[in-house]
Amino acid sequence: MLLYKGNIDLVLVPSGLAIMLIYHLFLLYRVLRRPEITSIGYENHNKLAWVRRMLQGTTEETALALTVISSSISASSNMASLSIALSSLIGTWVGSTSKVFMTEVIYGDTTQSTSSVKYIALLVCFLVSFTFFIHSARYFVHASYLMSMFDSDLPVGYVQRAVIRGGNFWSLGLRALYFATVLLMWIFGPIPMFLCSFFMVVVLYFLDSSSLPLHHHNFGKHPESGKESQ
Repeated sequence: MLLYKGNIDLVLVPSGLAIMLIYHLFLLYRVLRRPEITSIGYENHNKLAWVRRMLQGTTEETALALTVISSSISASSNMASLSIALSSLIGTWVGSTSKVFMTEVIYGDTTQSTSSVKYIALLVCFLVSFTFFIHSARYFVHASYLMSMFDSDLPVGYVQRAVIRGGNFWSLGLRALYFATVLLMWIFGPIPMFLCSFFMVVVLYFLDSSSLPLHHHNFGKHPESGKESQ
């Protein structure tokens, strides 16, 4: 019994991480091959059309676009601050965790070495998330610079590339937080961690799927009549 309790982490923890990793590799394949059936591909399609429309607009519309990008920068900065704050709390938690709680409540390996691996893995996920959100803000800032160049012959693809990369780094930051959530459950034992991995993949599959057809935007015309707008 003691042997099983000590080795259950070696079975359930890699299995839970493998479930998460395999799902995200499957998601990456769908995004690259069939982006129209994923929420990421659907959002990127609309972002490309949005950038193209904003660059064709007036000064007032460009100001609106800069406001939208500014909101994205604020969101990325806030999430980066949250990630670094949580990573700091992990360090405090390591020093204040009760060993009585660890040995009496958690079913699994409660040795000091395993506990250190838990906290280090969780800390790494938060730091990786922080890095991704910082890069997301970086690309959105770059997009705002490009967007504000009036009467320029700048290719639309330059701004689209910056906006899409900012959004992609935002998605990567969220994925790192999802992994951090799974590892956080490992602190309470390998069984909660494995169950969390399974249910999170189920939820993410529905959230990452999109059944809406991609709309081919045709700016300057009414969607129903097809006539030029006055």
